[in-house]
Amino acid sequence: MAAADRVTRDRPEERSELSRLWLRMRQGYWGYIFVLPWVLLYLVFGLYPLLLSFYLTFFQYSFVRPENYVFVGIGNWLQGIQDPLFWRGIINIFYNQAIFIILKNGLGLIAALLLFRVTRLGKVFRTIYFMPVVTSVVVLMVIGDYLMGPAGPLQSMLVNIGFLESPVFWKTFRWLPMAVIAIINTWKWFGVSTVILLAGLMAIDTRFYEAASIDGASGWQQFRHITLPQLRPQLFFLLVVDLIFGLQMFTEVFTIGFSVYGGGNNQALTPVLYLYAWAFDRANIGYASALGLLLALLIALITFLQFRFFPRESEA
Repeated sequence: MAAADRVTRDRPEERSELSRLWLRMRQGYWGYIFVLPWVLLYLVFGLYPLLLSFYLTFFQYSFVRPENYVFVGIGNWLQGIQDPLFWRGIINIFYNQAIFIILKNGLGLIAALLLFRVTRLGKVFRTIYFMPVVTSVVVLMVIGDYLMGPAGPLQSMLVNIGFLESPVFWKTFRWLPMAVIAIINTWKWFGVSTVILLAGLMAIDTRFYEAASIDGASGWQQFRHITLPQLRPQLFFLLVVDLIFGLQMFTEVFTIGFSVYGGGNNQALTPVLYLYAWAFDRANIGYASALGLLLALLIALITFLQFRFFPRESEA
């Protein structure tokens, strides 16, 4: 009886809550109507492919012969974890990003510091620095490949001044391709770091510098103890975003002529290039889906560790 009385007492509150919810929905129905197309697009092109790819990881499935699919359980997952080429692609990306992050954010910080002190034509210089960002990746990679190539102007100049004995075919070396790609990518993306760090510099309270000057702090001491700590949130954001997008690298390598296996020695292999090879070269969608989800889990883990262990708040 007590339980029945309790349910009876709860029902009016439940009805009232439902009524308030329904009233809010009726008041904001135009908002739901405008949001509905995006929700439908997300369900069709986002959630459904994700669920389908997870389902296909349990099968050896080929789009060439879709009727000949075989259930393999977690075999694709185990194979992906033990696949040396998949981890070779991960190592290549970490090597590439170590160079890229230092160059891109270092150059972006220098440009931001210079632009922060510019009083004339500042907007012009910001536009010039940001132009590579809005330029196509394919265009810049083709131009960078030409500039860095054996017949390009850069190597020709180095040979003429005696720095190189002969042109270097950098694509065939084991560790040069990812380093060169990192340099070309720096050219394209350092404008993003410049804009973000410049905004961070403008947000720093000038009273910090005034107090430091009164105490006799040098320019380097002000930069080390005020500027860098105050820019820590922006630098942390750039680090997280760079690693996420770096692990998804595909166009940069594919555009400049490497095979889907990253060259003869896998010197330019990336995880996305490798899963593309399994999907469209070997026609094994099941294993490619498993590699893609393994990569997504790895990105999520790295991002979690960055948020967990990297300091991202300013100390000042």
